[in-house]
Amino acid sequence: MSNTIDLGGRNAVVTGGAQGIGRAIVERLLASGAAVAIWDRDQSRAEKTAAELQEKGEVAAFAVDVAKLPDIEAARDATLAEFGRIDILVNNAGITGPNATTWDYPVDAWHHVMHANLDSVFYCCRAIAPLMIAQNYGRIVNVASIAGKEGNPNAPAYSASKAGVIALTKTLGKELAAHDIAVNCVTPAAAKTAIFDQMTPEHIDYMLSKIPRGRFVLVEEIAAMVAFCASADCSFTTGAVFDISGGRATY
Repeated sequence: MSNTIDLGGRNAVVTGGAQGIGRAIVERLLASGAAVAIWDRDQSRAEKTAAELQEKGEVAAFAVDVAKLPDIEAARDATLAEFGRIDILVNNAGITGPNATTWDYPVDAWHHVMHANLDSVFYCCRAIAPLMIAQNYGRIVNVASIAGKEGNPNAPAYSASKAGVIALTKTLGKELAAHDIAVNCVTPAAAKTAIFDQMTPEHIDYMLSKIPRGRFVLVEEIAAMVAFCASADCSFTTGAVFDISGGRATY
């Protein structure tokens, strides 16, 4: 049985919320009483997910490419028109990119991963932080990765982008600390989701071999940690990294 987290009366945005980790986060926030806006570039999948979760609470789907600031600003305005305010932002959307050594890594792929994983978090925070400042309340949760702490071989863009998410979290946490806005990130080990389709079997085996727990993290476990970070109970910790790597992390 899950622990109870009270998000009643709160409105949340979850990027990449149509499937995988994002969907699990959406479900957990709904179960905690929040209304949730799914921001996803796959509109049909987002609408399907929202329809499947309607009975669990108030949920709406918005087509958003989080690598494009105008898309984010339009989705923010549409979300405000529907929900009235935004209390919680979960920056979850991301991609892995190809597996290759740094010296062989395609330049176009490097930029694509950075846009999807790091620029998107900056854009969303830039668009929504002023709203939270104005209401003197907010919770921002960024989904980084253990790769951002330790660096995975043959995943230079992914590792560097997630390290950037960690640093941005720490910066923004300090900037917003006086406004009852907590900004934290989680650093999961790999979870079995569709993102595995972007990885080689060798890379998947490498990641599993590094986890002392001997298994991949469950999306529900990540969602539980995110839900706490998104709650009013997370009232003093900000700019922090919540590890969920199954014992892999060395700091």
